[in-house]
Parts: sequence; C-alpha cells; structure tokens
Amino acid sequence: MKNLNQRDFLWMIPLSLGLGAILASLQAGSWFMGLLAFSSLFLLSFSLLVASTRWAGGGKTLAWMVVLAFALRFAGGVTAYFALPVYGYVEDEDQSAGFTYTDAHRRDAQAWDLAISEKPILDAFNKKYAYDQYGGLLAFSAFIYRYLSPDEHRVLLLVLLSAFMGALGVPFLWKAAAQEWGMKVAFASGWIFALYPESVLLGGSAMREPYLLAFSAFALWGFVDWDATKNKLPLIWLGLGIAGMLLVSPSIALVTLVILSGWMYFSSERGRISWQVIAVAVFVFIAGLFILSAALNRQGNLGDGSPIGVINNFIHEALKWNVFKIEEGSGWVQKLFDEMPEWIRLPFVMVYGFLQPVLPAILFVPTTIVWKVIGILRAVGWYAILPALILSFAAAAGSGGEKKRKLFLWLSLVAWGWILFTALRGGGDQWDNPRYRLILFLWQAILVGNVWVWWREKRNAWFARVIGMEAVFVAIFGQWYANRYFHIGLQLPFAVMIAVIFGIWILILGFGVWRDRKRRALDSV
Repeated sequence: MKNLNQRDFLWMIPLSLGLGAILASLQAGSWFMGLLAFSSLFLLSFSLLVASTRWAGGGKTLAWMVVLAFALRFAGGVTAYFALPVYGYVEDEDQSAGFTYTDAHRRDAQAWDLAISEKPILDAFNKKYAYDQYGGLLAFSAFIYRYLSPDEHRVLLLVLLSAFMGALGVPFLWKAAAQEWGMKVAFASGWIFALYPESVLLGGSAMREPYLLAFSAFALWGFVDWDATKNKLPLIWLGLGIAGMLLVSPSIALVTLVILSGWMYFSSERGRISWQVIAVAVFVFIAGLFILSAALNRQGNLGDGSPIGVINNFIHEALKWNVFKIEEGSGWVQKLFDEMPEWIRLPFVMVYGFLQPVLPAILFVPTTIVWKVIGILRAVGWYAILPALILSFAAAAGSGGEKKRKLFLWLSLVAWGWILFTALRGGGDQWDNPRYRLILFLWQAILVGNVWVWWREKRNAWFARVIGMEAVFVAIFGQWYANRYFHIGLQLPFAVMIAVIFGIWILILGFGVWRDRKRRALDSV
C-alpha cells in the first residue's frame, strides 16, 4: 500500500460508501449490512487497483485502462443481472435469476448453501459440490457470503469481485510487457486485455476466467522480472499466480508451466536451464497432474488409472460429447454430418468451433435485444483480433533479435494450439468454446499487441489482405444466414458457398504473392 497516500482516501471512501449505498438498496436484506459489505469490498478494490497501477508506472494511460476495465466489467455485470430477468429468455432458470452463465448460477447457489450451513468452507472441495469442478472458486465464494453477507444472498458481491480481478491483471500485464518488449507492445496489449468484449462479459460474471487471467498476469510479471534480475522476490508473484491457478483450474497451471518452460528454453543460451528450476517445475507439474485428475474424477466415472489416464479419458469423452451435441443441436449440421465421411467430422467440429461466436450468424439470427447486443459485441471482438492472431507468426518472424523472434514464435504456437484444442473441446458451443479460449487470453493479447506494433512500423500489406479474406467470409456467410432467416437474396447450397469463399481466398492469396514478388523484383533493379 506504499503507493497510496492520504489524498487517495478522500475520494475512495466517499465513492465506496456511495456505491455501496446504491447496491445495498438494490439487493434484499439489511441495508446497513449491505452497505458495510459492498463499501468494504469497493474500498479494498479501489485501494489495490490504485496501488498496483502506480507501482506499474504506466501513467495516466494505464490508469484509464484500469478504470475502464473495472467499470465496464462491473457495470456490465450489474446491467445483465437486472436486465436478463426482464429482457432475456425469462423462462430460462438461469436468466430469470440474472445469470448469464449456467455454471455461475449453480456455483453461486451451492456457495450460498455452504455459507449458511454449519459445514466448514473446505467442504467445497468435496465431490458433493460437483458444480465447481475444482472447488477453489466455490470455497472463495462461500467465504465471502459467510463473513460479509450472512443475512442475505447478495449476488452482486461476487460480480464486484470478478470485475476487480478482471481489472487487477492489467497493470501486471502492462509492467511485464513493458519490461520485456517495450512500451508500444505494453500499451497495445494492455488496451486489448482491458477492453476485449468476451473478457468484459466474463469479468462481470461470477466465473473463474477473470481470476485465471489475473493469476496469469501475476505469474507473467514474476517470471519476467525474475528472468531479468535473477532476484528471488519476483518468484513470490510467480508462486502466487501458479498457486491461484491450482486452486481455480489446475490444468491452466500446467499449461502456464509449459509456456514458461518453453520461454526459458528458447531465451536461454543454447537452451540451458538450471537443474534447480527444472526440479521445481517438474515437482509443481506432477503435483498439478494429481490435483487435476482428482478434480476431474470427483464422481469416479473416469476410471481408477493414473492421472494421465484419467485426463486422457476426460478429453476423449469430452470430444465425443461435443460432436454429439453439435449434431443434435443444429439441423443443418446434422444434415452435413450425414453427407460427409466420418473421418472429416472431427476437423469440421474444430473449424466450426474456431469460428464461434459466428459473426454472420448473430447479425441475422432472431433473438432478444439484450442477447443481440451481447452477441454482436462478443463476435465483433473475436473477429477483430482474429486477423492479428493469424499474422502472429509473420510478425514473430519479422521481430528483431533471435531471442525475441523465437519467443514470439513459441507463444504463437502455444496460443494457436490452445485455440484449436478449445475448438475441439468446446465444439460448436458459442458459449463454452469462447470461454475456454479466453483462459489463455493474456498470451493472445500480447501476440495481438505485437502484431499491431509490427504493422504500424512495417505497414505489411498482408494485414489488409487477411482482413479482406475475413470480410469475404463474413459477407458471403452473412448473406447465407440472411436468406435462411429473412429470405433475402439467393440461397446458395452450403457446399457451393464454401467453394466460393475458398475460391476468393485463393485469388487474394495469389494476388498477394504475385504483388510481393513483383515489388521485390523492382526493388532489386
């Protein structure tokens, strides 16, 4: 708290009390108890956000990032909580209770049940509470309810904490990126991390993703500072980040260890890593495997084999289930499945999942106003960063210095491996698929930030060409949806539509290659 001063409390205390009074009036229960609960959390959130922002040293620009990150997540979460029961699908149990996600609703209900019971909070890790697969977030939620809101079920307390965690990662990401890659990449990555719509939506829900993103930012800063200085103090942040991930989602702790191990290998001289670092990483990785397998197999339905066997069974069953759900949930997908060879179904699921949330679909599929707004923002956000992610390998290859080039190539490989895996894991589910993808969004934000800086400096023509290819897909697929729902224009058979899109893509690629060769030939004269 050394980055705070007395003047800060002159605005933080009144603002916390004012916001706390408003929220206490909006939720049932004792107004005074609600005031204490909300105001104390607001004051704690403001204090930590201000302190971390000043510590990071990003000036007014970083301060605006953090302010907007917190405000958008919290305001969006509160708006959704009150709008969904009125403007959503009111017959849906989750929406009628003000929840965007089923997982958040079920976990919240179990957290409240545990909080008002006489059972210890650690019971959240028992298999009885199956709606939180790992137990960590359930235990934290129950703790908040038991000790801050014992008289009433105040759901917005958890929305406030999610918004806080979603914003807290911003200064840590900025400081790590600024130290490792410079101010330009730091600001670009920070804005993307703060404003990405999918992250804003989840940051306004009582979900685990905002916590995982904050823990990932802690781990990133700790690793970057330790790698640069070899001091032991930054390892506290690295350890805090990994420990938080192990509690909330052990699989992400394992993936993060893989990312950082690759980082060390490619950035170290001749790939040398000290045996102490290897030993610690192996120990945490093995412990994480056991924690993950135990969490996945809480119901005992994945066999009694080794942790790797349990995880393999889980992935296999999840992929089979997602293929089934896609085929069951969409008539035209079922028709396509019947017409295509069996070996191509899994790649089709991956591509279909990769495109979720499908921008052309949400533009034309009829739905309520609240879901139309949410859907368009989510889809536009994904399709806005997709060209940059596609070009991440080109930007990495064009980065100066061998260490930087290898590191960005490694991060690009990991990010795309995760995107394609989650496309298979989540299938065509337009909610779970993007949510799984977002878990490693910190690394995607860094890649997109680097591509943005690379394009601004190099003005590479392929940036516009990739955007043009995406525009072709959106326009043609959008017309297909427009005809399907509103009978606008010509209805092309699905296979013909895909052929037309690929044909135009080939023309764009061919023109790009020809143009680049011609330019190089003229430059060499």
